[in-house]
Amino acid sequence: MSIDMAQFHSVFFDESQEHLESMEQELMDLNLDAPDCEQLNSIFRAAHSIKGGSGIFGFDALSGLTHIMESLLDKARQGTTKLNINTVDVLLETVDLLKITLNAYRAKQIPNQPNIDEGIKKLETLIDAQGLKINSGDEEEDSFGFFNHVPNSPKAPIEDDEFGFFKMPVKSKIESDGSFGFFEPQSPIQKAIKEPSPPPKATTIKKQVAISAPSRHSVPTESSSIRVDTGKIDSLVNLVGELVITQSMLAMLGRDVEGPLKEKQNLALLELQRNTREIQESVMSMRMLPMSVTFNRFPRVVRDLSSKLGKEVELKLEGGTTEIDKAMIEKLVDPLTHLVRNSIDHGIETVVQRQKVGKNEKGIVILRAEQKGSSIQISIIDDGAGLNRERILAKAVENEIEHDPNMPNEQVWNLIFAAGFSTAAKVTDVSGRGVGMDVVKRNIEGIGGRIEISSTAGKGSTFCIHLPLTLAIVDGMCVSVGGQIFVVPLVSIVESIQPTKAQIKTISNDSLLWIREQYWPLVCLHKEMQIDGAISEPHKAIVVLIESSNKRFGLLVDSLDGQQQVVIKSLEKHYKRVKGIAGATIMGDGGVAMILDVESLATLSTPQETVTEKD
Repeated sequence: MSIDMAQFHSVFFDESQEHLESMEQELMDLNLDAPDCEQLNSIFRAAHSIKGGSGIFGFDALSGLTHIMESLLDKARQGTTKLNINTVDVLLETVDLLKITLNAYRAKQIPNQPNIDEGIKKLETLIDAQGLKINSGDEEEDSFGFFNHVPNSPKAPIEDDEFGFFKMPVKSKIESDGSFGFFEPQSPIQKAIKEPSPPPKATTIKKQVAISAPSRHSVPTESSSIRVDTGKIDSLVNLVGELVITQSMLAMLGRDVEGPLKEKQNLALLELQRNTREIQESVMSMRMLPMSVTFNRFPRVVRDLSSKLGKEVELKLEGGTTEIDKAMIEKLVDPLTHLVRNSIDHGIETVVQRQKVGKNEKGIVILRAEQKGSSIQISIIDDGAGLNRERILAKAVENEIEHDPNMPNEQVWNLIFAAGFSTAAKVTDVSGRGVGMDVVKRNIEGIGGRIEISSTAGKGSTFCIHLPLTLAIVDGMCVSVGGQIFVVPLVSIVESIQPTKAQIKTISNDSLLWIREQYWPLVCLHKEMQIDGAISEPHKAIVVLIESSNKRFGLLVDSLDGQQQVVIKSLEKHYKRVKGIAGATIMGDGGVAMILDVESLATLSTPQETVTEKD
């Protein structure tokens, strides 16, 4: 009987990715002056697992590289070699190369062998420099502990294991430990329990306790999780979305029922609504991942960049347990990476500069995530020099970017999001190429978010990203315009008011609303959507105050129809892209309502949006 090993590839890829991330974190956490034995063992085991699994599946590039890496790590954990910064740097470079190679195999591509050879050469150079020998790899267990891989040798006769599944090399009947190939041979300490013998030296005991495998007599524990393809989760989310729509339809039909059955029906509908909501929340939680999945890659980014720039930087991670939609996490990586790099490159000063102004030599960058209502707030905070207003305005003049020299700081900071904007004195491989912040803003808006900046000269800057919890379902306010229903995402709404005539100003046929000590430009939704029969006089209508990434405006609507959670349906997929519309949803009565794209509507607001004091 032949076994198709390809069916196990996905499990190997996922587990190897976890091993690599663990190795990277452990390497950066190592205290090189007094390395923790268990940390070294953990790094070694991760490399050993990848080597064993890749050997079974025939991923030679992975196994070859991890074999040399494992040899160096083995010497380090045995205490025969001492790790230093240069060694850790090479090991981290090897982890990066392993990630690239693993992704190549995952994508069914041929790995870059010259890069693999170069990585092996770097490791061998380190080993040769310390006068060490490379382990042959004989008599080592594979990553799963199921096989003992030993090259063909007349000294290793082959026998069937107890279950008859695999051929196993053994030394002799007397020397066999009876573990059936599932566990490492017993350590001298374990054997001493059964057979009294002179105690080994203290140094031997310490080493063997640190590296011995769990006892084969330990009781296995059941896994508390399973791996499920994300496509199945997405399908389930869609079905639950349809269930929510059906429940809304039943609730609307129930309003017309009269008589003795009405009370019973209402109770049943309330129970259905409660159960549907719980199912929806449970299914949505399956798509949620902790922010630590993204945050954990940044210690490496900060370490490498601060070293390259000659700066002392400490990264603090807060709120890693905050959960967010998996699809959004994947799209957040690039914007967050750019913002963190910017904070270190532009924000944090050099050691000398910080000493001159009386700051701690080590700068601090905080990456924080927290849930606020139905949205997630991610902050990148640094205690650096802060943004330079004069330099930004001068660059705006140079690049011919429209601006008001007297605009408040909040609007000056937003100028850095203009395409090609950069205040870097020179172009480096870190920054100054005139790209990045505009892409950051566009990517964040692409997942329904917005970004705000606050900065104080000499004290630092904060970049705050506001995001919805998920891309599949949105909490919105239903508004009516000329008899048609639209949904405004709640995350963008500041408040809703019915203004007085005194609050409305008209300049060049454009209406402005004076509120909160600011003039807010008004966007008439009925005009933008070409709807007849809507209320056109602002003091008779309702104004929904909207805050987008860099603009504030008032949205003129006829009335508010209440808050509702709606399932987002792609309009572009089934029809075409419509300006001002982010998607569509099906309401309880079966009708279709458009979900507004507030970022697109913000571009329709007038130039008089600049905040000015009322005369």
